[in-house]
Amino acid sequence: MVQQIIELLRLQGDEPIEGPAVVDVDAVIARSVDVTVMDATSKNIKVVVGGTPGLRIFGNEEQVSAAVTNLLANAVTYSDVDSTVLISTKECDSMVDISVVDQGIGILHDDLDRIFERFYRVDPARHRSTGGTGLGLSIVKHVAATHGGDVRVWSLEGQGSTFTLSLPRSRQEENA
Repeated sequence: MVQQIIELLRLQGDEPIEGPAVVDVDAVIARSVDVTVMDATSKNIKVVVGGTPGLRIFGNEEQVSAAVTNLLANAVTYSDVDSTVLISTKECDSMVDISVVDQGIGILHDDLDRIFERFYRVDPARHRSTGGTGLGLSIVKHVAATHGGDVRVWSLEGQGSTFTLSLPRSRQEENA
């Protein structure tokens, strides 16, 4: 939790991105899958990676990895046993979309506007077993904003959620 608070405080500053560089989206996703594979395996959740390979963005690889890992970890945490989580990528104009789709518990419509707030947890009493600090989605939101992108969510209670992190493509890719 302390590490997440430090990361969030650093992201909330008006400082430019530390060490911006071309970031290989496939490598970020592979690292995020590696971090979450034990939790997914313990619930017999199949993590499927798809979409457009070879995409690159410009930013801070550590921050983007933290955002993608938070999205993937949440998808695994809030999904039922024996389900599937999909993480996919695609180009949309000058942006790269990284989407995480789960077949989990979903989010009530009334909670969608608040889930990116610091420490906000959707009905923590009902979902006590999932743990968490309520900081993960706030970190995702700030990573997106810091990089000139955004994060969107679609969800239906009982059917699952789709979180899409949109980040600007690397200008080197645009000139290729």
